[in-house]
Amino acid sequence: MDRKDILLNKQRIVIKVGTSTITYEETGNINLEKLEKFVRILINLRNKGKEVIVVSSGAVGVGKNALGMDRRPQTESEKQACAAVGQGKLMMIYEKLFNEYGQLTAQVLLTKESVTNAKCRKNAKQTFDELFKMQVVPIVNENDAISVDELSYGNFGDNDTLAAYVSRLVDADLLILMSDIDGLYTDDPRKNPNARFIHTVGKIGRSLENMAKGASSDCGTGGMATKIKAAKIATAAGADMIIANGDNIYSINDVMNGKKSRNVVFCQSSIRKRWQKRWRLNGQSSADRQNGKRRFRWYQERRLYGNVYGDIGMQSKRSIKGSGKADDR
Repeated sequence: MDRKDILLNKQRIVIKVGTSTITYEETGNINLEKLEKFVRILINLRNKGKEVIVVSSGAVGVGKNALGMDRRPQTESEKQACAAVGQGKLMMIYEKLFNEYGQLTAQVLLTKESVTNAKCRKNAKQTFDELFKMQVVPIVNENDAISVDELSYGNFGDNDTLAAYVSRLVDADLLILMSDIDGLYTDDPRKNPNARFIHTVGKIGRSLENMAKGASSDCGTGGMATKIKAAKIATAAGADMIIANGDNIYSINDVMNGKKSRNVVFCQSSIRKRWQKRWRLNGQSSADRQNGKRRFRWYQERRLYGNVYGDIGMQSKRSIKGSGKADDR
């Protein structure tokens, strides 16, 4: 099965758009033209029978502009206030655009506890499952107004990580991260013209992590390092992940149509594939397949969540630099 066939068969898709994708860099205001195109693409995916989940950044930036601030919020309370103001305004824009096509949306605000606490995780999954049954498009963001940078009940740190955990939570087939660059390079292409583009990643190792080089902007948090981290989470949970260029919002169509374009594909974990192969063995009973799935689910839980409230948002012991502008929240 080639890349086109694989992507055409993806049914449940999580798409994350960052601040740099849906706002103007010069002013920080929402790029309504691009956002409208994005919504139209999602509607077309829904018309094809796909299930889509949006993880949208931008709340803090929208709130900052609405409050007349000419700088990025400096304190935690300032950021939370901007998020509280901006989230409602951002959701209002999404609702207006989706309503033009008769599509219902739902705002889902998550905290780190939503995925690290077993009971909260179960409730969150049930909510998503009901929304899918009701043909509603969930629009997800972190609940920045109440999230704090604390181990047990802290924040995700960036929306790339949030999108990866949402993919895990809803058993997504594909995660698409819209970035300010095409994908992964051996070096920062804006500084090194000899940087080589990497089309496909089968295994995420230390050498790959070290390729990521960091940057930041006034609009968001995160970079290529956070996308590598997201890829590790999503692929371990059985989803493929693609980094696509958010400057061309129609690159989502290229991805879903399996076209060869400048985006990088992170393939799902080989461990997952081995389990899937085992499930599909001829002669295996339905009960055996269900037991196999349960055993793999247990393996995932232990691997992803462990005995602590996650390493989500915690600093790695190694200094991993990221490439690309920060484009979260």
